[in-house]
Amino acid sequence: MSDANRLSGKTVLITGASSGIGWATALAFAEKGANVVVTARREERLRELCEAIRAKDGKAVFFAGDATEEATAKQCIALAVSEFGQLDILINNAGAGNYKNLVDTSVEEYDALMDVNMKSSFLFARHAAPGMIAQRSGEILFISSVAGVQGYPGEAVYCASKFAQVGFAQALDGELRKFGVKVGTICPGGVKSEFAVGKGRTEEGVKNSYMMKPSEVADTIVFACSLPHNARILQMTVRHMGEPGK
Repeated sequence: MSDANRLSGKTVLITGASSGIGWATALAFAEKGANVVVTARREERLRELCEAIRAKDGKAVFFAGDATEEATAKQCIALAVSEFGQLDILINNAGAGNYKNLVDTSVEEYDALMDVNMKSSFLFARHAAPGMIAQRSGEILFISSVAGVQGYPGEAVYCASKFAQVGFAQALDGELRKFGVKVGTICPGGVKSEFAVGKGRTEEGVKNSYMMKPSEVADTIVFACSLPHNARILQMTVRHMGEPGK
């Protein structure tokens, strides 16, 4: 069976889908014939995304809400089931960045990063898992970061939130694999998107960088979800080609 056929008719839920990696991933799954459910806070962007997918005869619905709120997770998963019968793939992509030295980081900034990056991952996984366990199939993929496998100065709190995602995914793999549910983590390097612009990054800096395009990471995510039933990716690091050699 081809990769495209493995995803055709599957239902995927993508958080943080109003821009960047999430937006590109929704388009990439739709091109493979998947039913797409997208969520983020910006309703107009989600509406635009779904219209773009439907214009190419794809199937897509959205729910606008804050991924750090339990009600959003519950309603998104209920939407996937009511519209398409079941949820097959969860892409925990919602995230934020704020690059600051420890002594310049407030408690409020710490809470915000941990909530967006880790709490949202917990909430969506928590409410997606029961259905996947019941159907004895599914995949939960966390979009972490290279900062989830290596610490960087000026990014301590961001790294903490991304390391947390990696550890959480590793533990869930042990819990859910016996039910036929795959759990993995994608750890991208820099991506040309709105991510962290104004909070350590600038639009000009991102534009002129060697960072990856969101679509390049999206293709990696789709690949990870296209493997045969008996194969899984636990953790994958994706970097751009412009990094200096050692």
